[in-house]
Amino acid sequence: MTTDKNRVLIFDTTLRDGEQSPGATMTHAEKLEIAGLLDDMGVDIIEAGFPIASEGDFQAVSEIARQSKNATICGLARAQLPDIDRCWEAVKHAKSPRIHTFIGTSPLHRAIPNLTQDEMAERIEQTVTHARNLCDNVQWSPMDATRTEWDYLKRVCEIAIKSGATTINIPDTVGYTAPRESAELIRRLIDEVEGGHDVIWATHCHNDLGMATANSLAAVEAGARQIECTINGLGERAGNTALEEVVMALKVRNDIMPFHTQIDTKKIMHISRRVSTVSGFPVQFNKAIVGKNAFAHESGIHQDGMLKNAETFEIMRPEDVGLAGTSLPLGKHSGRAALRAKLNDLGFEMGDNQLKDVFVRFKELADRKKEVFDDDLIALMRDAAASEQSDRLKIKSLRVVCGTEGPQTADLVMEIDGKDVSTTATGDGPVDATFNAVKALFDHSARLQLYQVHAVTEGTDAQATVSVRMEEDGKTATGQSADTDTVVASAKAYVNALNRLLIRRETTEVGYDTKTVSYKDAG
Repeated sequence: MTTDKNRVLIFDTTLRDGEQSPGATMTHAEKLEIAGLLDDMGVDIIEAGFPIASEGDFQAVSEIARQSKNATICGLARAQLPDIDRCWEAVKHAKSPRIHTFIGTSPLHRAIPNLTQDEMAERIEQTVTHARNLCDNVQWSPMDATRTEWDYLKRVCEIAIKSGATTINIPDTVGYTAPRESAELIRRLIDEVEGGHDVIWATHCHNDLGMATANSLAAVEAGARQIECTINGLGERAGNTALEEVVMALKVRNDIMPFHTQIDTKKIMHISRRVSTVSGFPVQFNKAIVGKNAFAHESGIHQDGMLKNAETFEIMRPEDVGLAGTSLPLGKHSGRAALRAKLNDLGFEMGDNQLKDVFVRFKELADRKKEVFDDDLIALMRDAAASEQSDRLKIKSLRVVCGTEGPQTADLVMEIDGKDVSTTATGDGPVDATFNAVKALFDHSARLQLYQVHAVTEGTDAQATVSVRMEEDGKTATGQSADTDTVVASAKAYVNALNRLLIRRETTEVGYDTKTVSYKDAG
């Protein structure tokens, strides 16, 4: 893909591995939007999904392949011929398609399909050869590579290369390795595997021990030239290598790591916020690069140093990642032009009709708050996006009665499939009463797994952002909402999560052969 020996390819798997994170399922339109943003920011390879998993996943990968402008579009396939055929049918529409096929090679993973080393080696040869006959660009991964015996890992990598794989990805599937070990493994593979100097070596690290970024960078120093990562580090368990971290590390510390990517770093903040919105996963405040506090300075010593010289406590500028400089907040007298300019600074571009709707929401918020800050606007945009995709269930009005003496009461009016319904319910607190009222109007078996509240800005009039995660029949969904009234925000987040579960109910996934590894364990 590149002759530049110091160029590191960025392989983004937000839409595949990232979406596997419990509750992070995205709608078809959201996947297309995120894929477009990834393509626009300069991602080299977009792993758009797992085409055989469901008809919805197939259609999303297929349409992303058709709309891609620059990026290579990749689909994931297990080491089975039907998977590979289905993957090719989806990605073949791209200007630059790729098939990514994998199988678990560690002793623990070999035991799942109950294959001997020889039987697995034979399957690898068969499936990689089949993929290469369909597509010139084939990536192969030995899942759980970092816990695979060296001799066997070397053997299967050689088989994959001889069978036509052009990229060999080495997954640290459970975040088990450490930087020194990660580097040594890549170095040995390149030097000792026959044909190792003729392919691109990739690294795919999980963050279970908090070392995903360090392990990925160590692999690059050892010769890997592709990093698999996700926006915000989204992914199963503790997540994947965060795209923004490895990209900015290579940019800021180019003095000791003389490698580069083609990522437009000024677009990082915008896509981080969009992924957070559509996935329902808030970014932790102290998250590197994209966290709310990443460029905040509160202590007196830090503030004094920043005023005298920003480089005293900042190794990169906020503008480098697309964060707008400090500016005055908006208020209820601010006009539409000022709102549009502010939203553009924050990375939100919209047409006149969208602006009209957002302006109404902004005015409602400004009437309740003295000042509307950047974070308030981001929360408002997140809420607007959630409302657009949540069309079956809607909160129309809510009134709660609470105090030191219970039970608390919630009077709720909802719109369900276009029809207004109402009820009164009680509970142990106003939020519990509200959730009971929702369930009374829309009966469901979903279980509340997470309820989280944090203030968007400071002050008693601050908006509260509420995150809710719910589980039903093995499927999870996350909802978010923001409001100056915490109970209202809670109700909207709860309903958003239910709407996402309804979308998941309508998605029929294929069954899996018990002798194969579930795709959800991939990478």
